[in-house]
Amino acid sequence: MLNLLRMDYSMFALVLVLLACIEQSWATCVVDSFTVKQDFDPKRYAGKWYALQKKDPEGLFLQDNISAEYAIGDDGAMVAASKGRVTLFGVPDPANPGKMFMNYQGLASYLSSGGDNYWIIDTDYDNYAITYACRTLKDDGSCDDGYSLIFSRNPRGLPPPIQRIVRQKQEEICMAGQFEPVLQSGAC
Repeated sequence: MLNLLRMDYSMFALVLVLLACIEQSWATCVVDSFTVKQDFDPKRYAGKWYALQKKDPEGLFLQDNISAEYAIGDDGAMVAASKGRVTLFGVPDPANPGKMFMNYQGLASYLSSGGDNYWIIDTDYDNYAITYACRTLKDDGSCDDGYSLIFSRNPRGLPPPIQRIVRQKQEEICMAGQFEPVLQSGAC
């Protein structure tokens, strides 16, 4: 009888641990719980970045040779030109400069106008940057349609220690395993 009670208690404890893990994994996918780069410095971020990986949103999205050139305007707005196909304008939130709203205007009709909450999840300013945008939320606060780009200052890739940081951040934004490589052949 005592062994049966111990087994039931062990099974009960295992079920509680599993439920806690499931609840924790759901809770971390709530977009508002994602952290962005603390003390983000737009001036250090400015310059040329090359996309190495992307997780596309629904619909059409830039395909290859994606790069972005970020600059800070006199008004404090961050302006990014991306391969001439789309131009982004964003003003960092003074309370949380890693979060901004980016308006975009492009040459093609499917990129003609719009806007997204555009977050700098992490960067070291010299090697890598991880950006994130969620276009629509589900009722539970997780993202229904979002995208992310992994940028590098070098179009040839990132060293292994930084790749590990990037993979960890991809997990934190609930997009692990959803990225595809971006070809950087130098073509326009």
